[in-house]
Amino acid sequence: MSAPHNTPQVPKAPKVTEREARRVAEAAREQDWRKPSFAKELFLGRFRLDLIHPHPLPPPDDIRRGEEFLARLRAFCETHIDSARIEREARIPDEVISGLKELGALGMKIETKYGGLGLTQVYYNKALALVGSASPAIGALLSAHQSIGVPQPLKIFGTQEQKDVYLPRLATTDISAFLLTEPDVGSDPARLATTAVPDGPDYLLDGVKLWTTNGVVADLLVVMARVPASEGHPGGITAFVVEADAPGVTVEHRNAFMGLRGIENGVTRFHGVRVPGACRIGPEGAGLKIALTTLNTGRLSLPAMCVGVGKWSLKIAREWSAVREQWGRPVARHEAVGSKISFIAATTFALEAIVDLSSQMADEDRNDIRIEAALAKLYGSEMGWLIADELVQIRGGRGFETAASLAARGERAVPAEQMLRDMRINRIFEGSTEIMHLLIAREAVDAHLKVAGDIIDPDKPLGAKARAGANAAGFYARWLPQLVTGAGQLPRTYGEFHPAGHRDLSGHLRYVERCSRKLARSTFYAMSRWQGRMETKQGFLGRIVDIGAELFAMSAACVRAEHLRGAGEHGREAYQLADAFCRQARVRVEELFTRLWSNTDDLDRRVVDGVLSGTYTWLEEGVIDPSGEGPWIADATPGPSVQENQHRPLR
Repeated sequence: MSAPHNTPQVPKAPKVTEREARRVAEAAREQDWRKPSFAKELFLGRFRLDLIHPHPLPPPDDIRRGEEFLARLRAFCETHIDSARIEREARIPDEVISGLKELGALGMKIETKYGGLGLTQVYYNKALALVGSASPAIGALLSAHQSIGVPQPLKIFGTQEQKDVYLPRLATTDISAFLLTEPDVGSDPARLATTAVPDGPDYLLDGVKLWTTNGVVADLLVVMARVPASEGHPGGITAFVVEADAPGVTVEHRNAFMGLRGIENGVTRFHGVRVPGACRIGPEGAGLKIALTTLNTGRLSLPAMCVGVGKWSLKIAREWSAVREQWGRPVARHEAVGSKISFIAATTFALEAIVDLSSQMADEDRNDIRIEAALAKLYGSEMGWLIADELVQIRGGRGFETAASLAARGERAVPAEQMLRDMRINRIFEGSTEIMHLLIAREAVDAHLKVAGDIIDPDKPLGAKARAGANAAGFYARWLPQLVTGAGQLPRTYGEFHPAGHRDLSGHLRYVERCSRKLARSTFYAMSRWQGRMETKQGFLGRIVDIGAELFAMSAACVRAEHLRGAGEHGREAYQLADAFCRQARVRVEELFTRLWSNTDDLDRRVVDGVLSGTYTWLEEGVIDPSGEGPWIADATPGPSVQENQHRPLR
């Protein structure tokens, strides 16, 4: 434990305006679209079914290697993972992690030449779904290590020397963590306070990072820090690989949560940590771009685990609702419960379709999947939560009772309430639902901003606005007529999705095509109406994105059903599930379209003004606040640690 002493204080998180924060985020995103994107075209009113159909397939050798590993992983999960023990002790046993290392699970996505397994994205996600169903905490550990931890940034942006040094360690023995969030900095990285000050060929790292998943047990960290601009240093937010046991690194606290009780998540302080320049990933100022690029495929791991939850929930719902009787018949035969089971089955089918399709497209690298991956994360986390919630409802009082309590009184230990708690974080992890709405909306309107952005930008001079107006006129003269009519209005279009003896899915694809054009028209109308104020209409933008997510899910479900039919794998049943899902999704889409223009957004803003100004404090009377004392946000002033180091490397 370091003793406190007087040191010059590094400034806290910089104060930035909303516009400055947006500029930082805008600079970090990929500006160009070098490859086609199904989802981008969908938001523009162009239903490019040819980009996803026929369903892309992995090479036979990738399938063989992937299936062989899944078989070994399943055997390990069944014999070595005790989910109840992890929940009870709030810790993954060391021997389990050692076993996963021996199995090669740390190196699933790392190339074989570095000692990894070299699995495809498809089989990596299948593995996460499998192990996450055995223990969501283990799924989180493996995902944080490989999806957003050190391996993926090095794979894309690292030097050959960095790969040679670190990837063999990461594939076999070393656990990694990703450190971006700070006590007062979440999805607004422009305010990042952690600094990396150049000192000769090295950097001196100072700051505090919060919610460092794997941080308590990690051996290697990828840390985002702000490099101050100086002579020879362009500065900016920069990524570094840091040894977790380096002098000055202290894990001050191991966090505890409502769910995922076994994850090793903590608070990490850096004080004068010397980081060699050779440990910088990419150039100075590229940190956020590296983080966002890493997440383009990294985000797929979370919906993959949601697929696992859906499959397990369907199994439990089927077994339980066939046994439990109410009023003379199994509860599944009552429509109120049956509709929930139908929702779980159909939505699980669609979630798997989204993840498998997006993963295979990531492996092929023919398409830009940044929007597809973000939609998969958004849709998977929201629908996965609903699935878990519906399972608890189907189980009734037993759904609310813990597995340990059920077992103690002689019933099957079904951890439905634990799964609900474990799933809740997915709507916050790796970009909250609200942030994902804004991120996807920005990409969805990119084509409009490229041609008309200067018109609505108050900082642009009149000359730039005039040139933008001319460009926009040409673009919209070509684009708008395409939104009037399309293939979705022709009754025989997509006829291959109506094979003899199967449900008709062609009508659902025609519906998607029509809705795609309607969605694009709605977006254009909103931009014309609100112009520069469009970015403040977060309720509207969220609904636009949610419609796009439903249309993407419908498309993926239909394509997967046709693929399974062609492969002779439960084709008839897949068509039935896809049909059920699409009909359920169409109800949601129609409601969302209605709520684009008929909503309470303006009234809600006025109520919020009243809440914040204290107008309704009388409504808060009559209760006791059980909250403890203390600041809303912990002090994160840089300096030496005065806490005992909680770092617990697993060797």
